[in-house]
Amino acid sequence: MTPPKPVARSDTASLWRHFRLFRRDILSAQPSRLYRAWMAEFRTPFFRSYLINQPDLIREVLKVRPMDFPKSNRIAEGLRPLLGNSVFLTNGEVWMRQRRIIDPAFEGGRLRDTFPAMLAAANVAASRLAGREGAVEIEAEASHVAADVIFRTLFSLPISDDIAQDVFLQFRDFQRSQPILNLAAFIPVPGWVPRFHRRRSRIAATEIRRLIKNMVNERMRSIEDGSAPDDLATKIMTTSDPETGRSFSPAEMVDQVAIFFLAGHETSASALAWALYLLASHPEAQERVAREAAVLGDNPRFSDMSKLGFTRNVFREALRLYPSVPMMVRETTKAERFRDRDLPAGSQVVISPWHLHRHERLWENPDEFEPDRYGAPDGPACLRDAFLPFSAGSRACPGAAFAMIEGPLLLSVLAQSLEFGCSGQPAPIPVAHLTVRSERGIWLTVKKRP
Repeated sequence: MTPPKPVARSDTASLWRHFRLFRRDILSAQPSRLYRAWMAEFRTPFFRSYLINQPDLIREVLKVRPMDFPKSNRIAEGLRPLLGNSVFLTNGEVWMRQRRIIDPAFEGGRLRDTFPAMLAAANVAASRLAGREGAVEIEAEASHVAADVIFRTLFSLPISDDIAQDVFLQFRDFQRSQPILNLAAFIPVPGWVPRFHRRRSRIAATEIRRLIKNMVNERMRSIEDGSAPDDLATKIMTTSDPETGRSFSPAEMVDQVAIFFLAGHETSASALAWALYLLASHPEAQERVAREAAVLGDNPRFSDMSKLGFTRNVFREALRLYPSVPMMVRETTKAERFRDRDLPAGSQVVISPWHLHRHERLWENPDEFEPDRYGAPDGPACLRDAFLPFSAGSRACPGAAFAMIEGPLLLSVLAQSLEFGCSGQPAPIPVAHLTVRSERGIWLTVKKRP
């Protein structure tokens, strides 16, 4: 069974038509030729965009000269109300200082420390789903457990805590109301002009930041009196920049917690929901995951994660077919020349994991679900050259290793005690909001495994 993907458009469109399509769904707004092109150009009256799929060009932008291709402010505009000046949106010296403070929290030893919290959230999710046999909207359940993981690991709070639950519900409203691009992405406007943000998005972002501010201030007080738990929030808030000696202020920490929740909750929820759908539609793969999980028993340890080879490949395939972040946009700081084409300074360089992961000249059977492809002779090369769920280079997601423990663990725990099946409803159609989600949800049947 071939996993669903949106029907790509082959017609040309006006700027206004592109804006309308992008607001509705950026994936189906793209022409089908991008699945086999090495490079493509998109022009508007105000700027030029160049999508690149050629691996050596992507390597040049992300790994060789990342400082020459900073993140584009056009995409940042839509997320600014929620993320402020977080590490996801900044560039240059500000970004480098933020990463020097954040990166130590996600080193290997710290991941081992967060594992019990991940496992606790996974077990709670399995128990909750065991009591909901029948048709279940699995995206909502994936969001719930992903939020539980991030709150347990970041603030030592289960999602049942009132504050964590409030942030979760407000973030769900923001995600549903915020398009991946707003009008400022298409039309350049001076900094003093009000941005075109939906009222519902602004309200949700304001409430999320208020709740996070209260959590940060409470944690700062507990750090000062010596009662703070040893979790990710405490680690980040007590880490100083080795070059300046400065740590994050409470206001800066609000920005960072907002992106941790976006990256650690929203993207993980997207990947988990699609992975469960893929297992439901491929029962033989689901049985292999369940058998692999059974070897771990009821109380797996961090060291046991190395035994989940097939489960990890299932999660990789979910990230390949449905990358949580479908497109990344960089900007040229000077004139460049790619594939005998001149890119003026200020051009937008688009790297699309969605198209790269399904590229017809880079992957065999690119639209098929084949977890064993990573053990094939060309598997390592594909992972190196055409697999970017977490970006790459110095701006790769600092939580990538966290996600690659969390995802297989959740799949393993859920598949060990539950069976997932297709509900008989139409196949889910992927669309891009803040992450790749289903247009009308993902409905699966759930029952206890014998």
